[in-house]
Amino acid sequence: MASKRPAPEPPPCYALMIPGLEAVAADEVTRDLGGKVKRTAPGLVVFRAEHDKSLLQLRTVEDVFLFAWGTDKLTHRAEDLDRIRRWTAHEVAWDQLLRIHHTVRPKPKGKPSYHLVSQMNGKHVYRRVDALKAMARGLDGKLPASWRHAEENASVEVWLTINGSMAVCGLRLSDRTMRHRTYKLEHVPASLRPTVAAAMVRLAEIKPGNRVVDPMCGAGTIVAECLGWARHANVAGLTVLGGDLDRSAVRKSITNLSRLGAPEIREWNAVHLPFEESSVDRIVSNPPFGKQLSRPEDIGPLYDKMIVEYDRVLKPQGRAVLLVSEFGLLKAATRPVGWNLQRQLRVRVLGQRAAMTVWRKGLTTAE
Repeated sequence: MASKRPAPEPPPCYALMIPGLEAVAADEVTRDLGGKVKRTAPGLVVFRAEHDKSLLQLRTVEDVFLFAWGTDKLTHRAEDLDRIRRWTAHEVAWDQLLRIHHTVRPKPKGKPSYHLVSQMNGKHVYRRVDALKAMARGLDGKLPASWRHAEENASVEVWLTINGSMAVCGLRLSDRTMRHRTYKLEHVPASLRPTVAAAMVRLAEIKPGNRVVDPMCGAGTIVAECLGWARHANVAGLTVLGGDLDRSAVRKSITNLSRLGAPEIREWNAVHLPFEESSVDRIVSNPPFGKQLSRPEDIGPLYDKMIVEYDRVLKPQGRAVLLVSEFGLLKAATRPVGWNLQRQLRVRVLGQRAAMTVWRKGLTTAE
């Protein structure tokens, strides 16, 4: 009598994020989901965790997927296309992945639909559309014949992401609300991505009872992510405030935050904050990049004035998480006040290189 084949091992998951935030995303997977990270690569974290809706509560990632197959040995040549087809056709238990997908995202009423997506970075002799067609050929007969193809709002999406010699393929569990959120109704120019703001909030290591301020809040994304993180982590007693010099930004921020509670949003000048000395526990902020100013050469003087004021209101041992375009100028601005650099992550924001930095204010001389 033939022995039964063992059931296939539950597949891992993977998440895509803004390159540079891999360590922050891995920490969220480990600490918040109780997952186990298997590997990381630029913009990618592969992990094992329970296949349930908690996967959709990750805040520092753009999308989360069930892992179908992956490789870091693409040749960049046309032979990759046949490999993509073969791996998709023969290396994946698609029935198992679909069952798990339907437990996390229940099947919609009516006839299900599917959509295929390919992304590609790096130089290859083939085009992105060629890689998409190769995956589609591998999927032939793997999805139910009754399913219809849809360009938008499909119930199942299969993604292929290629980055240089690395490729990963999987079933998307998330939707656009993971990366864009539902609260963001109003935008301002150069508005911060919610996942980047969530990473900054996480790096701030906010504690119960803290007073947290974003002195240049723009559309209110950092304030919103702070409130969302506190609710998810059940952190009580926070005071979260935001403000901006731009009256229009203040109005848009209030609109975006209206469904998240009643945080205090004010019109103010970030270099003249309405707070007493040593009264703020955490500052989390995204100052304007040089290209956002009418005169980019003003970025250095802005940092100088900003840091003096932030140092005035920040408590000893308080933390500041700042996302800036000119790290050298920021470092020079912190030198006179004696802040200590705790961490620096290199990311790309709005197509521009930036530094996500974590600082700690030192103890005063009296202490």
